[in-house]
Amino acid sequence: MSSALIIDGHPDARSLTAELARRYATAHGDARILALRDLDFDPSLRFGYRERMQLEPDLIDAKRALAEAQTVVVFTPLWWGSVPALLKGFFDRALLPQQEYRYSKLGMPEGLLTAANGRLFLLADTPWFLTPFTGLPAQTHVARGTLRFCGIRSVRTTRMLGVKDASPARIESWLSRAESLGHRDGLRDHLRDRSGAAAPQAMAAEAASSSVVATS
Repeated sequence: MSSALIIDGHPDARSLTAELARRYATAHGDARILALRDLDFDPSLRFGYRERMQLEPDLIDAKRALAEAQTVVVFTPLWWGSVPALLKGFFDRALLPQQEYRYSKLGMPEGLLTAANGRLFLLADTPWFLTPFTGLPAQTHVARGTLRFCGIRSVRTTRMLGVKDASPARIESWLSRAESLGHRDGLRDHLRDRSGAAAPQAMAAEAASSSVVATS
């Protein structure tokens, strides 16, 4: 079992999104990449929640990895204000009531995933100075409406904006940032494995990095 599960939501293995996921995983040292483009599953929730679809083997494996991970990291581009259909379909099919979340008798959502930490790496062609007008709804969708909703208590977002016009130096800085965060999370997860809780120095390093947002 890997301590970190990395969900690569880009359909193209040659994308910057996919390379960032690989860099993070290598630096982490105990991470598994779940490249959704390589999974065999129907991304359409064909009956809504009226009727349960049979889970494909790849989804069963993915759900097991989600349940066991200490850290869950999502890498995704921003397309039309949302995430790629592949990633949205994965969320629809893999995150199910009474399994990854449930509602209390008072109607309040209760997340059932046990990962203590999550990350979202969000890439967009939109320049940073336009975000006050366009917003970043995918950030709210994934970080709050999906990961936190399913029980992941702390989710930090790294935004990489203006990708289309980014210089090679800027892209390299983003790749270095992914490596740095991967290394830091790997240290924290390793210490958690040994002690059962994150060590103070790892928590301090994480807190120091939480306000840093990568933009163009």
